[in-house]
Amino acid sequence: MTTSAPARPPRARKPKPEGQWNVDGKEPLNSNEEVKAADDGFNVRARIEQTYAKGGFSSIDPQDLHGRFRWWGLYTQRKPGIDGGKTGSLSDAEIEDEYFMMRVRLDGGTLTRQQLKTLATISTEFARGTADITDRQNIQYHWIRIEDVPEIWRRLEEAGMDTVSACGDVPRVILGSPVAGVAQDEIIDPTPVLEQIKAEVRTLEFSNLPRKYKTAVTGSPALDVVHEINDCSFVGVVHPELGPGYDIWVGGALSVQPFLGQRLGAFVREDQALDVWRGVTGIFRDYGYRRLRNRARLKFLVKDWGVEKFRQVLQDEYLGYELADGPEPAQPTEPGDHIGVHKQQDGRNFIGVAPRAGRVPGQLLHDLADVMERFGSDRLRTTPHQKLLVLDIDDDDVTDAVDALNALDLPTKPGAFRRTTMACTGIEFCKLAIVETKEVASEVMDDLDRRLEDVDLPAPITLHINGCPNSCARIQAADIGLKGQLLPTEDGGQKPGYQVHLGGGFSSAERGMDASLGRTVRGLKVFQDELADYVERLTRRFLEQREPDESFAAWSIRAEEDDLK
Repeated sequence: MTTSAPARPPRARKPKPEGQWNVDGKEPLNSNEEVKAADDGFNVRARIEQTYAKGGFSSIDPQDLHGRFRWWGLYTQRKPGIDGGKTGSLSDAEIEDEYFMMRVRLDGGTLTRQQLKTLATISTEFARGTADITDRQNIQYHWIRIEDVPEIWRRLEEAGMDTVSACGDVPRVILGSPVAGVAQDEIIDPTPVLEQIKAEVRTLEFSNLPRKYKTAVTGSPALDVVHEINDCSFVGVVHPELGPGYDIWVGGALSVQPFLGQRLGAFVREDQALDVWRGVTGIFRDYGYRRLRNRARLKFLVKDWGVEKFRQVLQDEYLGYELADGPEPAQPTEPGDHIGVHKQQDGRNFIGVAPRAGRVPGQLLHDLADVMERFGSDRLRTTPHQKLLVLDIDDDDVTDAVDALNALDLPTKPGAFRRTTMACTGIEFCKLAIVETKEVASEVMDDLDRRLEDVDLPAPITLHINGCPNSCARIQAADIGLKGQLLPTEDGGQKPGYQVHLGGGFSSAERGMDASLGRTVRGLKVFQDELADYVERLTRRFLEQREPDESFAAWSIRAEEDDLK
């Protein structure tokens, strides 16, 4: 009789390294990390000024062109005429034009009238009149030639602006409350914290992060900086013993795998905020995943660690002290887009206006600067909702100022859809886009406001239009979010259209603290040329079926699928 040898237990596979510097070392594990290790992105500026601007587009090293240029706010833009069906299948060389998108970094969205004039002049002289407000408060140009970049930088910096870290694997522009230091109901002015963080961004300490990193700071009870989708957010609260300070949130981001940020449950005093930001950013630099680009955002580390471990590492390894527990933010009572006329702390007024899905051509910026000068305003703010606020208008001038802004097609009382519609850059300029967005948004918002003049919406319905799956227009966080696709037609062809997301949104006066990413109904898609019909039908059905005090988001989550088509 023989006995068989006991079976060997299966050998445990050693997990692949994630590229965490504090765990796996700094050996680059992909080509992006190799490029960053070879030369810091900040260093490309000298080559742009001394070599590429003189030698033209053909003289640019590909590693600089498709990598380090981003550290200075530059991406190549899409060649005209390449349809969305070729997006993703063409190489950079085939799809890109010899012109650039340039992103001007505006931390907190703050501008003086003179800075606005500078931006307007750059648009008209160097960018074929283009300029857009992004949903991160930046100004974005197109049609920029490499030969003109040094002169544009000179003019921006002479006016106190720049493009530093506007793109790339760095701390991007800091979202700040557009009413910082102005609003009557402000909990705490975030300006000092924002300025401290802004200075850190311009150092080499955080110039090589695993991927992009987004920060937001607000002291407004309106919760006006979409704090739930930033990597690190500071939200104004009042501690019962320690007074005004900040609640800290980490790990929010959208794109193709969206996550809402999570509270650490810690209260941050104003004098601790810079330490905490440096600590959270340091964790991302040292422990963030670098091997796979699609897992290199902070949200994945927060998901794997959980907030308890994240807070402990922050305190033990980066701060050296414990943070006090703190309260969560209170429910907003006012809209966070700040549209309309509002009183300031000093008795004057700020006026919020709605451009067309963020599009603000250079001539419009010139005209706006003239209106500001006429009424004695020297301050302008951009918002995370692609809106503009004109500050410091005296009571006696409000009516005339409103009339002047309306004459520029900058309404202070926009229609419901003009107010809430946002759009990304789209196929006009973006190499990743599949469909058009900006012009579609402009036409559809006007059409809907005409069609629905007869109805009284209980609250605005947000409509966000995106040209691809990457969610630059925050489609998962809108009442109606549209993800650009090419949809099949009955004759076997394709037409531009959208996958529909419904019921998403952030904490707000309308929906309380119920931030969510909404729902995607399988097969719910709409052709671009039928978009206004669809949104009108959906809006009227909501009004027919809603319960008392029910929001569009709440209705769209509970509604039957057939009612959403």
